[in-house]
Amino acid sequence: MTKNNPFPGMNPFLERHWSDVHTSLISYIRDALAEGLPDDLNARSEERVTLHDTDGEERDMRPDVAVVESWKQGVPPQWQPEIVQAGDTAIAEPQIIIVDEITERWVEIKDKNGRLITVIEILSPSNKGADRALYRARRDAYIQSRVNLVEIDLLRGGAHTVAVLFETVRKPACAFYLVCVTRATSTGFREVYAMPLRQPLKSIRIPLRPEEPDVILALQPIVDRCYRMGGYWNVDREASFDPPLFEDEAAWVKEQHAREYILTWLLSQQGLW
Repeated sequence: MTKNNPFPGMNPFLERHWSDVHTSLISYIRDALAEGLPDDLNARSEERVTLHDTDGEERDMRPDVAVVESWKQGVPPQWQPEIVQAGDTAIAEPQIIIVDEITERWVEIKDKNGRLITVIEILSPSNKGADRALYRARRDAYIQSRVNLVEIDLLRGGAHTVAVLFETVRKPACAFYLVCVTRATSTGFREVYAMPLRQPLKSIRIPLRPEEPDVILALQPIVDRCYRMGGYWNVDREASFDPPLFEDEAAWVKEQHAREYILTWLLSQQGLW
Protein backbone atom coordinates (compact mmCIF):
# COMPACT_ATOMS: atom_id res chain seq x y z
CA MET A 1 0.00 0.00 0.00
CA THR A 2 1.12 3.56 -0.66
CA LYS A 3 1.70 5.75 2.35
CA ASN A 4 -0.38 8.65 1.03
CA ASN A 5 -4.00 9.27 1.94
CA PRO A 6 -6.00 7.45 -0.79
CA PHE A 7 -8.98 9.75 -0.28
CA PRO A 8 -9.23 13.22 -1.83
CA GLY A 9 -10.61 14.66 1.42
CA MET A 10 -11.18 13.34 4.94
CA ASN A 11 -10.25 9.68 5.38
CA PRO A 12 -13.25 8.03 7.11
CA PHE A 13 -11.00 5.31 8.56
CA LEU A 14 -9.28 7.94 10.71
CA GLU A 15 -12.51 8.32 12.69
CA ARG A 16 -11.87 4.90 14.26
CA HIS A 17 -8.59 6.06 15.80
CA TRP A 18 -9.71 9.48 16.97
CA SER A 19 -7.72 9.71 20.20
CA ASP A 20 -4.42 9.63 18.31
CA VAL A 21 -5.71 11.53 15.28
CA HIS A 22 -7.17 14.28 17.49
CA THR A 23 -3.87 14.80 19.28
CA SER A 24 -2.03 14.99 15.96
CA LEU A 25 -4.55 17.43 14.48
CA ILE A 26 -4.09 19.77 17.44
CA SER A 27 -0.31 19.74 17.04
CA TYR A 28 -0.31 20.15 13.24
CA ILE A 29 -2.90 22.93 13.30
CA ARG A 30 -0.90 24.79 15.93
CA ASP A 31 2.24 24.52 13.76
CA ALA A 32 0.42 25.60 10.61
CA LEU A 33 -1.07 28.66 12.30
CA ALA A 34 2.16 29.70 13.99
CA GLU A 35 3.83 30.35 10.64
CA GLY A 36 1.25 32.94 9.58
CA LEU A 37 0.61 34.86 12.79
CA PRO A 38 1.77 38.42 13.56
CA ASP A 39 4.90 38.53 15.70
CA ASP A 40 3.02 39.41 18.90
CA LEU A 41 0.57 36.51 18.65
CA ASN A 42 1.26 32.89 19.61
CA ALA A 43 -0.57 29.63 18.93
CA ARG A 44 -0.54 27.16 21.81
CA SER A 45 -2.12 23.77 22.37
CA GLU A 46 -4.05 23.61 25.64
CA GLU A 47 -5.75 20.81 27.53
CA ARG A 48 -8.17 20.17 30.38
CA VAL A 49 -8.73 16.86 32.16
CA THR A 50 -12.32 16.09 33.21
CA LEU A 51 -12.74 13.46 35.91
CA HIS A 52 -15.97 11.46 36.17
CA ASP A 53 -16.38 9.20 39.21
CA THR A 54 -18.95 6.48 39.84
CA ASP A 55 -21.24 8.87 41.75
CA GLY A 56 -21.63 11.07 38.70
CA GLU A 57 -19.47 13.86 40.10
CA GLU A 58 -17.55 15.84 37.51
CA ARG A 59 -14.42 17.92 38.06
CA ASP A 60 -12.36 19.93 35.60
CA MET A 61 -8.62 20.32 36.05
CA ARG A 62 -6.22 22.33 33.94
CA PRO A 63 -2.74 21.01 34.68
CA ASP A 64 -0.17 23.51 35.95
CA VAL A 65 2.43 21.27 37.62
CA ALA A 66 3.45 17.73 36.72
CA VAL A 67 5.22 15.34 39.08
CA VAL A 68 7.27 12.85 37.09
CA GLU A 69 8.67 9.58 38.41
CA SER A 70 11.02 7.27 36.55
CA TRP A 71 9.27 3.92 35.96
CA LYS A 72 11.22 0.70 35.77
CA GLN A 73 10.81 -0.99 32.39
CA GLY A 74 8.17 1.58 31.46
CA VAL A 75 5.57 0.15 33.86
CA PRO A 76 3.92 2.58 36.33
CA PRO A 77 3.93 1.50 39.98
CA GLN A 78 0.68 -0.01 41.28
CA TRP A 79 -0.46 1.33 44.66
CA GLN A 80 -1.50 -1.26 47.24
CA PRO A 81 -2.77 -0.72 50.82
CA GLU A 82 -0.04 -1.30 53.38
CA ILE A 83 -0.34 -4.41 55.54
CA VAL A 84 -1.20 -3.45 59.12
CA GLN A 85 0.78 -5.38 61.73
CA ALA A 86 -0.78 -6.61 64.97
CA GLY A 87 -0.68 -3.91 67.64
CA ASP A 88 -0.41 -1.05 65.15
CA THR A 89 -2.86 1.85 65.22
CA ALA A 90 -6.09 0.87 63.46
CA ILE A 91 -6.33 2.41 60.00
CA ALA A 92 -9.64 2.77 58.19
CA GLU A 93 -9.86 0.96 54.86
CA PRO A 94 -10.49 3.39 51.97
CA GLN A 95 -13.12 3.02 49.28
CA ILE A 96 -11.59 2.34 45.87
CA ILE A 97 -13.47 4.40 43.26
CA ILE A 98 -12.86 4.13 39.53
CA VAL A 99 -12.47 7.53 37.88
CA ASP A 100 -12.75 8.06 34.13
CA GLU A 101 -10.43 10.70 32.71
CA ILE A 102 -11.36 12.59 29.57
CA THR A 103 -8.68 14.90 28.19
CA GLU A 104 -9.97 17.79 26.10
CA ARG A 105 -7.47 19.53 23.82
CA TRP A 106 -7.74 22.65 21.72
CA VAL A 107 -5.63 25.44 20.19
CA GLU A 108 -5.53 28.99 21.53
CA ILE A 109 -4.17 32.13 19.91
CA LYS A 110 -3.11 34.76 22.44
CA ASP A 111 -1.27 38.06 22.34
CA LYS A 112 1.96 38.73 24.21
CA ASN A 113 -0.02 39.94 27.24
CA GLY A 114 -1.97 36.67 27.48
CA ARG A 115 -5.23 38.03 26.04
CA LEU A 116 -7.20 35.27 24.34
CA ILE A 117 -7.94 36.13 20.70
CA THR A 118 -9.09 32.91 19.02
CA VAL A 119 -9.92 29.34 20.05
CA ILE A 120 -9.85 26.41 17.61
CA GLU A 121 -11.81 23.37 18.78
CA ILE A 122 -11.49 20.00 17.03
CA LEU A 123 -14.54 18.07 18.16
CA SER A 124 -14.17 14.64 19.74
CA PRO A 125 -16.76 11.87 20.24
CA SER A 126 -17.27 12.99 23.86
CA ASN A 127 -18.03 16.56 22.68
CA LYS A 128 -20.82 15.14 20.51
CA GLY A 129 -21.99 12.58 23.08
CA ALA A 130 -21.76 12.19 26.85
CA ASP A 131 -20.04 15.55 27.47
CA ARG A 132 -21.97 17.55 24.89
CA ALA A 133 -23.55 19.85 27.49
CA LEU A 134 -20.16 20.59 29.06
CA TYR A 135 -18.65 21.38 25.66
CA ARG A 136 -21.54 23.64 24.66
CA ALA A 137 -21.27 25.57 27.93
CA ARG A 138 -17.56 26.17 27.30
CA ARG A 139 -18.27 27.11 23.67
CA ASP A 140 -20.97 29.61 24.68
CA ALA A 141 -18.64 31.14 27.27
CA TYR A 142 -16.08 31.87 24.55
CA ILE A 143 -18.70 33.51 22.35
CA GLN A 144 -20.11 35.63 25.19
CA SER A 145 -16.58 36.72 26.07
CA ARG A 146 -16.07 38.02 22.51
CA VAL A 147 -13.43 35.45 21.60
CA ASN A 148 -13.20 34.19 18.00
CA LEU A 149 -14.26 30.55 17.90
CA VAL A 150 -13.51 27.99 15.19
CA GLU A 151 -15.20 24.58 15.54
CA ILE A 152 -13.91 21.78 13.30
CA ASP A 153 -16.07 18.66 13.20
CA LEU A 154 -14.43 15.83 11.23
CA LEU A 155 -16.62 13.13 12.77
CA ARG A 156 -19.76 11.88 11.04
CA GLY A 157 -21.14 10.27 14.19
CA GLY A 158 -22.65 11.84 17.28
CA ALA A 159 -25.13 14.66 17.79
CA HIS A 160 -24.89 17.95 15.92
CA THR A 161 -22.90 20.20 18.25
CA VAL A 162 -21.28 23.21 16.57
CA ALA A 163 -22.74 26.67 17.22
CA VAL A 164 -25.21 26.81 14.32
CA LEU A 165 -28.69 25.33 13.91
CA PHE A 166 -28.43 22.17 11.81
CA GLU A 167 -31.60 23.10 9.92
CA THR A 168 -30.03 26.33 8.67
CA VAL A 169 -26.99 24.67 7.10
CA ARG A 170 -27.07 24.15 3.32
CA LYS A 171 -26.20 20.46 3.38
CA PRO A 172 -24.89 18.32 0.52
CA ALA A 173 -26.91 15.18 -0.25
CA CYS A 174 -24.20 12.90 1.12
CA ALA A 175 -22.00 12.36 4.16
CA PHE A 176 -20.17 15.55 5.04
CA TYR A 177 -18.00 17.27 7.64
CA LEU A 178 -18.61 20.67 9.15
CA VAL A 179 -16.64 23.73 10.23
CA CYS A 180 -18.29 26.66 12.02
CA VAL A 181 -16.59 30.02 12.63
CA THR A 182 -17.97 32.59 15.09
CA ARG A 183 -16.26 35.98 14.96
CA ALA A 184 -15.93 38.08 18.08
CA THR A 185 -17.05 41.16 16.12
CA SER A 186 -20.26 39.58 14.79
CA THR A 187 -21.54 36.89 17.14
CA GLY A 188 -24.96 36.93 15.47
CA PHE A 189 -23.52 35.39 12.31
CA ARG A 190 -21.82 32.09 11.55
CA GLU A 191 -19.42 31.20 8.75
CA VAL A 192 -20.13 27.58 7.88
CA TYR A 193 -18.15 25.19 5.68
CA ALA A 194 -19.92 21.94 4.72
CA MET A 195 -17.36 19.52 3.26
CA PRO A 196 -18.58 16.39 1.41
CA LEU A 197 -16.80 13.11 2.03
CA ARG A 198 -15.76 12.71 -1.60
CA GLN A 199 -14.23 16.17 -2.01
CA PRO A 200 -10.99 17.71 -0.70
CA LEU A 201 -11.31 19.54 2.60
CA LYS A 202 -11.50 23.28 2.13
CA SER A 203 -9.09 25.85 3.44
CA ILE A 204 -10.78 27.97 6.11
CA ARG A 205 -10.36 31.49 7.46
CA ILE A 206 -9.11 31.85 11.03
CA PRO A 207 -10.07 35.28 12.43
CA LEU A 208 -7.64 37.26 14.56
CA ARG A 209 -8.05 40.82 15.84
CA PRO A 210 -10.52 43.06 13.97
CA GLU A 211 -7.84 45.14 12.27
CA GLU A 212 -5.88 42.12 11.02
CA PRO A 213 -6.39 39.88 7.99
CA ASP A 214 -7.49 36.31 8.58
CA VAL A 215 -4.98 33.48 8.64
CA ILE A 216 -5.77 30.76 6.10
CA LEU A 217 -5.70 27.22 7.47
CA ALA A 218 -5.42 24.47 4.84
CA LEU A 219 -7.10 21.42 6.38
CA GLN A 220 -6.36 18.87 3.67
CA PRO A 221 -2.54 18.79 4.08
CA ILE A 222 -3.01 18.45 7.84
CA VAL A 223 -5.32 15.41 7.51
CA ASP A 224 -2.97 13.87 4.92
CA ARG A 225 -0.07 14.32 7.32
CA CYS A 226 -2.05 12.61 10.11
CA TYR A 227 -2.56 9.64 7.80
CA ARG A 228 1.13 9.38 6.87
CA MET A 229 2.64 9.97 10.29
CA GLY A 230 0.18 7.64 12.02
CA GLY A 231 0.83 4.77 9.61
CA TYR A 232 -2.88 4.38 8.94
CA TRP A 233 -2.39 2.48 5.72
CA ASN A 234 -2.24 -0.58 8.00
CA VAL A 235 -5.75 -0.19 9.46
CA ASP A 236 -8.46 -2.83 9.02
CA ARG A 237 -10.27 -1.99 5.78
CA GLU A 238 -13.06 -4.53 6.22
CA ALA A 239 -14.58 -3.37 9.50
CA SER A 240 -17.92 -1.58 9.28
CA PHE A 241 -18.35 2.15 9.78
CA ASP A 242 -20.27 3.76 12.63
CA PRO A 243 -22.45 5.44 11.52
CA PRO A 244 -22.75 3.35 8.32
CA LEU A 245 -22.00 4.91 4.97
CA PHE A 246 -24.69 5.17 2.34
CA GLU A 247 -24.57 2.36 -0.20
CA ASP A 248 -23.09 4.50 -2.97
CA GLU A 249 -20.52 5.98 -0.58
CA ALA A 250 -19.47 2.53 0.65
CA ALA A 251 -18.94 1.51 -3.00
CA TRP A 252 -16.89 4.66 -3.55
CA VAL A 253 -14.69 3.84 -0.54
CA LYS A 254 -13.97 0.40 -2.00
CA GLU A 255 -13.13 2.04 -5.31
CA GLN A 256 -10.54 4.27 -3.63
CA HIS A 257 -8.94 1.18 -2.10
CA ALA A 258 -8.86 -0.59 -5.46
CA ARG A 259 -7.05 2.37 -6.99
CA GLU A 260 -4.61 2.38 -4.08
CA TYR A 261 -3.77 -1.30 -4.65
CA ILE A 262 -3.24 -0.69 -8.37
CA LEU A 263 -0.95 2.28 -7.69
CA THR A 264 1.05 0.25 -5.16
CA TRP A 265 1.46 -2.55 -7.70
CA LEU A 266 2.64 -0.14 -10.40
CA LEU A 267 5.16 1.45 -8.04
CA SER A 268 6.46 -1.96 -7.03
CA GLN A 269 6.97 -2.88 -10.68
CA GLN A 270 9.06 0.22 -11.13
CA GLY A 271 11.06 -0.48 -8.00
CA LEU A 272 9.64 2.56 -6.26
CA TRP A 273 7.85 0.65 -3.47
